[in-house]
Amino acid sequence: MKALILVGGFGTRLRPLTLSVPKPLVDFANKPMILHQIEALRAIGVTEVVLAINYQPEVMLNFLQEFEKKLGIKITCSQETEPLGTAGPIALARDKLIDGSGEPFFVLNSDVISEYPLKEMVNFHKCHGGEASIMVTKVDEPSKYGVVVMEETTGKVEKFVEKPQIFVGNKINAGIYLLNPSVLNRIELRPTSIEKEVFPKIAAENKLYAMVLPGFWMDIGQPKDYITGLRMYLESLRKKSSAKLSTGSHFVGNVLVDETAVIGDGCLIGPDVAIGPGCIIESGVRLSRCTIMRGVRIKKHTCVSNSIIGWHSTVGKWARLENMTILGEDVHLGDEVYSNGGVVLPHKEIKSSILKPEIVM
Repeated sequence: MKALILVGGFGTRLRPLTLSVPKPLVDFANKPMILHQIEALRAIGVTEVVLAINYQPEVMLNFLQEFEKKLGIKITCSQETEPLGTAGPIALARDKLIDGSGEPFFVLNSDVISEYPLKEMVNFHKCHGGEASIMVTKVDEPSKYGVVVMEETTGKVEKFVEKPQIFVGNKINAGIYLLNPSVLNRIELRPTSIEKEVFPKIAAENKLYAMVLPGFWMDIGQPKDYITGLRMYLESLRKKSSAKLSTGSHFVGNVLVDETAVIGDGCLIGPDVAIGPGCIIESGVRLSRCTIMRGVRIKKHTCVSNSIIGWHSTVGKWARLENMTILGEDVHLGDEVYSNGGVVLPHKEIKSSILKPEIVM
């Protein structure tokens, strides 16, 4: 089987992290976002992953080469010269996706994190015999999304309603699809939307089915949702393989710590924290609801909550970071500095406090 991952553009919502690497290579739970998807696809027998990309393809491919060997999976690029929406990239990658086997192929949005029940989706697709399957997830506020109206028993999709003001259902597109090769004949090579132009036509012919996603789901393409997604991911890890989470008197709730990280005495870490490779957390540090990326040093008695600390940054002693503070790569915060929602671009030194949410360039 093959799969196409829609990598997309510049990742502006996750800046300043995406000023250093393309968005799919931003770490999430101690590994690049896209690797969560590639590993899930590999686990169910997908042999080739095509990345639909229009930004820095050489950076992506160079990085993923080592994982090609490690996972034994072929990774190639299909590069757009202009943004083609959510369906155009599928048409562009046509020759890479068709192999004459007639097997369906996966399409995934690269921002989505979930438990990836892909094997169940393959079984579901085979059973209903339609042309396309989409994964849907339940949400509390469907009026913010495009809602998928479907038959509860069979999963047959009846229609799509964009941001409904009266309740028509609570299931939205989760950005994971399984498509027969015949779907390629429905997509023109131009900027086009799979949700608004392709799927409604397949649904009108009673050939589109939706499977309700078990477990958690989150689009982690912006910082607030990234932190929420981390909480959900760690909670899922607790249920599925709790041995990967850290235990001991330092830790509260779900915490993921790379084995090469060093943690000092008297720290209190958690809940919902990921600490990457080579990090040094000095004594008396308090961390909660945050990601500390590779090579970061956090000095004594600092407190970090609801924040993301980018690669190889340093946070001084007795500092306090909160309210969705984001430090880009190689940012150095002085001792006793306070940041209330500061967004700091890479390679900067910050000596004075950031008292209200602002971008520091």
